[in-house]
Amino acid sequence: MNVLVIGDSCKDVFTYGDIERISPEAPIPVFKPTHTEENDGMAKNVANNVEALDMHIHTVTNKNSITKIRFVENRSSQMVLRVDEHDHCERINSGLLEGLVKNKFKKPPFGFDSQREDHYDAIIISDYCKGFLEEEDIQHICENNNNVFVDTKKKLGQWIKEADFIKINELEYQKNHEMLSDNGFDGKLIVTLGSKGCRYKGKEFPVKEVPVKDVSGAGDTFIAGLVRGYLDTQDIESAIGFAQECTTHVVQKHGVATVTLKELEGGES
Repeated sequence: MNVLVIGDSCKDVFTYGDIERISPEAPIPVFKPTHTEENDGMAKNVANNVEALDMHIHTVTNKNSITKIRFVENRSSQMVLRVDEHDHCERINSGLLEGLVKNKFKKPPFGFDSQREDHYDAIIISDYCKGFLEEEDIQHICENNNNVFVDTKKKLGQWIKEADFIKINELEYQKNHEMLSDNGFDGKLIVTLGSKGCRYKGKEFPVKEVPVKDVSGAGDTFIAGLVRGYLDTQDIESAIGFAQECTTHVVQKHGVATVTLKELEGGES
């Protein structure tokens, strides 16, 4: 399976620490750091999840480093503060974007992580709205490729009508409801509902309750699992079930994490 992930990415930094008292200077906790962990985030986390599910991955993303620093209390695993640095990136190169028309590349352009195969089985657009992709860029990709899965923070419009599937959370759905309901998007929309699962074409897909340690990056795991499930079965409802199984595993881990097929099969933890 050959998958392209395109979108803005960041470095996720998790600083863990202890909170034992409130500051005498202001009604805020005193945070004592104990250790720090780092990993790739946003589109690169999607790519890591795709790769963990045994798919061949290509990534097109920004070069400058957006950094999200999370301060997490050790005992409760609760995030107490997030600091975002360099929260914007340059737009994708127009020449590179033109090359994303299906089967146009003769050799891999600058920005790809590895040698390109003859085609993409699927494309994931992971758009965190940091400047790498504009609406017309996403429209171009959707109009010229098949099996395009979109996860975007932008307000939706007709520019996204050629996407095959759109992952959106309930809050984003409510903000876009009028436009979506008037323009026949129901067959494309997969609405995630947090701990309640997700909804597709009016049908709800619940998830089992599990002890949650961290939901950071869970949406990235979901869309990677959705693509793997869809490419395996060509059935979106089966793909949703697989994506939810992936997400259920990953929220039981600390930080931004991935899940492997071996874990899903019970071969490791």
